[in-house]
Amino acid sequence: MSGLIHHIELYVSDLEKTKEFWGWLLDELGYEPFQAWKSGQSWKIENTYIVFVQAEERFLDVPYHRCRVGLNHLAFHAASRDQVDDLTKKLKARGVNMLYTDKHPYAGGENYYAAFFEDPDRIKVELVAPSE
Repeated sequence: MSGLIHHIELYVSDLEKTKEFWGWLLDELGYEPFQAWKSGQSWKIENTYIVFVQAEERFLDVPYHRCRVGLNHLAFHAASRDQVDDLTKKLKARGVNMLYTDKHPYAGGENYYAAFFEDPDRIKVELVAPSE
């Protein structure tokens, strides 16, 4: 297990919106709720977990932007192209901001089948199908 990611922790602007968005998505990807406390929530799959923590009010003056120093995006494996397509439909039905719609599902290149979208804080998320 050396070198595998143990966990990722993200501070968010609105924990309730984040829990609703990520809870649904991570459930679709096979994660299960892991830890919950007043200012945070995590979900786990196998030995890896993702944590979301409410940012303190004093740090909310500058919104997240993926082009600043720091996290650019999170990318998740999909089980198949069908799962990418299914989740894309569900994300759209939920009103999620989809990215690169003019190139979907090949926005990452002709051999890269994926959906790109944003979470409530505009963190870019990628769902990538296995290569065929």
